[in-house]
Parts: sequence; C-alpha cells; structure tokens
Amino acid sequence: MQTVPDTELIQFDNWTLRIRPTLHPSPRLLLLIHGWTGDENSMWVFARDLPARYWMVAPRAPFVTQPGGYSWHPHQTELIGSPTVEMFAAAVEELIKLVDAYSLSAGIDARIFDVVGFSQGALMSSLLTFLHPQRIHKTGILAGFVPAGLNELAAKRPLEGKLLFVTHGTKDETVTIDRARASIELLERAGAQVTYCEDDVGHKVSLTCLRAMREFLAD
Repeated sequence: MQTVPDTELIQFDNWTLRIRPTLHPSPRLLLLIHGWTGDENSMWVFARDLPARYWMVAPRAPFVTQPGGYSWHPHQTELIGSPTVEMFAAAVEELIKLVDAYSLSAGIDARIFDVVGFSQGALMSSLLTFLHPQRIHKTGILAGFVPAGLNELAAKRPLEGKLLFVTHGTKDETVTIDRARASIELLERAGAQVTYCEDDVGHKVSLTCLRAMREFLAD
C-alpha cells in the first residue's frame, strides 16, 4: 500500500480518512477529493508544500470499482460521458456531513473550508461549491469538469465572488479541453472568479499548474 509521510490513516464514522493535522493557531480545513479508482492516498501528490495552516482531510470514496480503487458513484465506469447533478448530489451531502462531524470531533472550525478535487473528484468539488457556496472559500478543479444540470442554478449566480482554480491539459483524452473550457464559462456565468492554468499535458496536472495552484491557495 502507498504510504504518505507526515499523515495519519484513521477510521471515522464509517469513513476511511488520511489526514494531516496542523498546529497552526488558526487552522483551515482542506478537503481533498480523489478521482475514479483513487483512494485516500491519491491526492497527496498535489498537497505537498501547501500552507501550514491547512488541516487536510482526504476521504476514501464509498463505492468499490472493478478496476480497483473507489468511486463517488456506484456506476462501474468513470461516467465521463454524461454525469449529472443528480448522480453525485447525495455524495456531496455525505461529504458535508463528514466535514461537520470530523471538524467537531477534531475541535477545528470548518464552517468555511477549502476543497480540491482531481477528475471525478474535480466534478465533486465543483458541485459541492455550487450546492454549498456559503461553506467554501477556495475551490480547486484539477483535470475535471462541471456536471450537467447546473445552467438554471448558474443563472442565479450562486458563486458570486467565489475564488476557483481550474487546471487542464490540452492533450487530455479523458476529459477534453473543450469540455474544461465550457465548464469555465459556466463557472464564470455563475459569478466565480476563475484562475485558469492550461498546459500541454494529458489527464494530469503539470508542474507549472501545480505551482500555480499552490500560489492560489496561499493566503
């Protein structure tokens, strides 16, 4: 099993979590949401060198996938074709419950927190921000897109003034660059302030965009 230095693997309320606590006097919770076939270890490659104030929490998604790993939806494909709000809304609500219960147990204030997700996890982070904008300070959407079914909500501008970071690769064959750009247009129509980093890579985050994300998350 992959190990991640300076973190702890715990069981909490039927969740498997990898966490990195902090001794910072004013911690902010950062929720790390992995993609399809990932697990609680997958997101830590993006979490290196992030601000010391972050109390990081990376949950394992609840559904086992046949290729191995876990998913935020029980369907046995990545659902890249046509994922909708309805497919993932329940999982978003479970994550909100997890944040509330865990932060209460850990004694940290997570009424407002940050979230970063990769691929299917990026879909989850975008949907969480749309459905609970009052809870989110900053959002990272890495190599993903916004699910279908949010046009009507976007017209109400629920993301007014929200800070979002989006990164995508022009050679991404899993989530096309056109889909990512269309998602940015929707986010901006919803009122978000989007910082965008595009690079000549596939379904991953380039070093240039990883540095840009770290700058975005730095306060």
